[in-house]
Amino acid sequence: MAALLELDDVHLHYGDSHILHGVSLTLESGSVLGLLGRNGVGKTSTLNAILGVPSPSRGEVVFNGHRLRGSRISDIVRQGIAWVPQGHRVFPSLTTGENFELAAARARPGPWTRQRVLDLFPALQSRWRSRGGTLSGGEQQMLAIGRGLASSPKLLMLDEPSMGLAPTIADFIFERLIEIRRQSNLTILLVEQRVAEALESADHGYVLEAGRVALEGNNQTLRADDRVRKAYLGM
Repeated sequence: MAALLELDDVHLHYGDSHILHGVSLTLESGSVLGLLGRNGVGKTSTLNAILGVPSPSRGEVVFNGHRLRGSRISDIVRQGIAWVPQGHRVFPSLTTGENFELAAARARPGPWTRQRVLDLFPALQSRWRSRGGTLSGGEQQMLAIGRGLASSPKLLMLDEPSMGLAPTIADFIFERLIEIRRQSNLTILLVEQRVAEALESADHGYVLEAGRVALEGNNQTLRADDRVRKAYLGM
């Protein structure tokens, strides 16, 4: 498989704070990559570097053969990157349907129609005319992912999709990610603290510590690594 996304020696600063220290990773087309680690290690900052908010201070981000460093976020998104940020953010004053249609209207026609998203997340069917702000946290996360799919992305980036959710709902979200991959072979970059669940969904993973890649490998290799087992899997 060809690489869809590559980061090469990416450094990121927020003002005087040096957050990422030479992060390099490769995400192959059609695969699911887990970007793993505890809070504050640079996972979300890596997504920010990809989106150029802010642009890396050093290194290269290449998506689908195009260098992204220095590009505007609107141009980066237009190339086919959908971002589902932390906190299941939706437009609270718009209905579920309006949230979805707003994303769909800005995209080229794609496979993720309203009906396919409702098949994926049946709970949204009865909430289609409800305002986004009245949805539960789990329903908002389903809508946020559905809205990302509606934009017909080449790459779906999910930042901590299990955050703030009950364990049963979080498990359901991870199951749906596997189903999205099965149905469409969509490339997914998954940022997640729940390492065990993320490795069930991902083909390959990178573990960040203090803004650097500490470990990387396929899901089986990482699950077998003593450092991962002790630090993240409770084994």
